[in-house]
Amino acid sequence: MTARSTGLQRSAVVALAAMAMAVFVVANDVTALSVALPRIESDFDADVGTVQWVISAYALIFGVLIVTGGRLADLVGRRRIFFVGAGIFAVFSLLGGLAPEVWMLIACRALMGIGGALMWPATLGMTYSILPKERAALAGGLIIGAAGFGNAAGPLIGGLLTDLLDWRWILFLNVPIAAVACLVTWRAVPESRAEAVERRFDYAGVATLTIGLVALLVALDEVDDYGWGSAWILGLLAIFALLLAAFVLQERRAGDRALVPRDVMSNRAFATACLAVLLMSPTFFAALVYLPQFMQKILSYSPVEAGLGLLPMMGVFALVSFVAGPLYERLGPRPVLAAGAACLVAGPLLLSLIETGDSWAQLIPGMVLLGAGVGLFYSAVTTAAVTVLDPSRASLAGGILYMFQVGGGSVGLGIATTVFTAAAGDGISSNVERVVRESFESGFQATFLLVAAVAFAGFLVTVLFVGRSPKQTG
Repeated sequence: MTARSTGLQRSAVVALAAMAMAVFVVANDVTALSVALPRIESDFDADVGTVQWVISAYALIFGVLIVTGGRLADLVGRRRIFFVGAGIFAVFSLLGGLAPEVWMLIACRALMGIGGALMWPATLGMTYSILPKERAALAGGLIIGAAGFGNAAGPLIGGLLTDLLDWRWILFLNVPIAAVACLVTWRAVPESRAEAVERRFDYAGVATLTIGLVALLVALDEVDDYGWGSAWILGLLAIFALLLAAFVLQERRAGDRALVPRDVMSNRAFATACLAVLLMSPTFFAALVYLPQFMQKILSYSPVEAGLGLLPMMGVFALVSFVAGPLYERLGPRPVLAAGAACLVAGPLLLSLIETGDSWAQLIPGMVLLGAGVGLFYSAVTTAAVTVLDPSRASLAGGILYMFQVGGGSVGLGIATTVFTAAAGDGISSNVERVVRESFESGFQATFLLVAAVAFAGFLVTVLFVGRSPKQTG
């Protein structure tokens, strides 16, 4: 294939299919287990505060390490790092599926996040290297489209496997898919790497940020058992604060090899986009955990029915993602960003009004608005953020933005779960038969009211600062 090719050779099409398959399985694993959480909770006799780590552990480690994965791919070779990541992903998918208790499952999910963090940026780099320069837009479209489809199909696939076989097959299925992707990549994708790249890694930055965020999430998970004033919780929060400060100092010392380089985060337009993403992300994570819980615990849906029940949100998300690009080109960033951010506020606000006597149909308006918000906002904010930086920082910027997305979502979900548990306890009535339903209703409403309030702060940041020209942002 040459740069002047107007079409794509058969080998390139096969290679692109392998890349799409890899992105699909990594993105699918963020959402597929969401509908299986009640079954996992029951199988391991765990509570919702513990099983939410099945999603958070994967997403957090994936998001924190994705920038490092991109650096390694550029230095060592994208295909080589892809194979390493796929191997880690497949092995711990298998071990997670065989896990005899919940903490082993959570540990395997965290290690799967390492594999995903190596696979994703390597896949992105290989996809761009496969195509001629004049078809580069196809690479971005393929990655975003495959990721959106993976996120959207996840709950349905997870529900089908949980209902027909067992939730463990969601993890087992990753093994053959990863193997096929590796085989096709080995045969059809040449090795590629960056010619000029910083040769040293910011290990201290990765360690301080990762351990600090994990300490925060553990504190939020266990605060209901120990209380805010306990030495254990205060110690974890102190570790988080100290390591966050250490991370900032480390990034200043690290210079060009920093996990988050100074020239990137000193860009005000990019920094405010990251802040907006951080504030918006808890909405999607909370929806993935608590909507299936509502459908299964209150509406008595099966896992597959809960997966189908999420289609108004996930289907709209997938469809809107495909039209967000043309809208961005036609209208510019600010209208699309504002519309997406507004939907991300209105969706959870409507869901916060849901009561246990309501039907699935009454969930639809909130789910549709959430899906539209996710599809519009994340596509537009990524383009707006990446294009304010030098083109040489495009891959790094995308990785950092995604780190803020999954990191903000994971931390927000941890806080939301704390609020859910506290509100659920306050909602218990004296009638034993109504205890579970009323307590769940109280927790559900409080959770979505909280994430709507956080999203409103993100809406203000978006409208005031994101997507403006350099002159407007100063």
